Amino acid sequence: MYLKPHHRVAILLHGGIRGHHGKTGLSFLRYGKAAVVAVIDSESAGESLLHCTKIPLETPIVASLTEALRYNPDVLLIGIAPSGGVLPPDYRDEVTQAVAAGLSVANGLHTLLQPQYPQLQPGQWIWDIRQEPPALEIATAKARRLSCQRWLTVGTDMSIGKMSTSIELNRAAQERGINSQFLATGQAGVMIAGEGICLDAVRVDFAAGAVEKMVMEAGAKCDLVIVEGQGSLLHPGSTATLPLIRGTQATALILVHRAGQKSIFKVPDIVLPPLPEIVKLYETVASAGGAFAQVKVKAIALNTFHLDAAAAIKAITKVQEETGLPCSDVVRFGGASLLNLMMNESV
Repeated sequence: MYLKPHHRVAILLHGGIRGHHGKTGLSFLRYGKAAVVAVIDSESAGESLLHCTKIPLETPIVASLTEALRYNPDVLLIGIAPSGGVLPPDYRDEVTQAVAAGLSVANGLHTLLQPQYPQLQPGQWIWDIRQEPPALEIATAKARRLSCQRWLTVGTDMSIGKMSTSIELNRAAQERGINSQFLATGQAGVMIAGEGICLDAVRVDFAAGAVEKMVMEAGAKCDLVIVEGQGSLLHPGSTATLPLIRGTQATALILVHRAGQKSIFKVPDIVLPPLPEIVKLYETVASAGGAFAQVKVKAIALNTFHLDAAAAIKAITKVQEETGLPCSDVVRFGGASLLNLMMNESV
């Protein structure tokens, strides 16, 4: 089950256009294959989506599901990613209204909706994405045997652009004719790609094994797999980064950082070390996770969304000088230049 180009999607995103919890919906707006006909956000209703998000779409922002129904959606996508992944109580009425109106539901939260709405109309569905895949095993570092390159995005914090970086690099690779695949590891990525795993729904003992299984399946038929990173080794609440390092047996890492960020978001007493120290940390952990084979951070993907173009270029230049590594904002400037630099280093 996945969202196809013929679907007409309304995204439930109250407070998420400008808030920190709207990344699932905003990611689908930027990269999803289905048409988004309305965005539901009472705080930004009537405003320009382009002005609010810099996403070049004219999709209307409306205040409620009732208004969204005027645009004839057939799927409601729950676009928030709140801490803990629980459906806020004040969203439930609109979800119930959508189901009653015959809309299918794409749900990336930990709150499972299918058991709550057992009576659906023919052709109507509820896609609870955040569930553990079947037949998992403990990881055994099998991915190191693959001949393909395996790139993993890692971060200085959560929610800074690891998924977007992975998608942009994969897009650039395919445009160059490389047999590559983006591997999704979170709910937004799975909604966009139509497949993958939601790593935070997997029991911790099997997390690296779930990643390994996905990488083995894709790596057997691709020359390059680009795996969506999750969390950060620096964040005290993150448990997903280490299973990704172990499961992918990455051949290269791309460090994603928000320009100018000095501390962990919402945990300001945890100050970020200088980028060269973070690079060294990831390389050390990745090498240990792969039985001490050398694993290098090959590039920095810089999130400059909050900067104007001149300031973004200045920030990119500063990071290149600080780390000695290639650096770009692949969302802003495209992934081709960073991809080419990485491919040249990897051959």
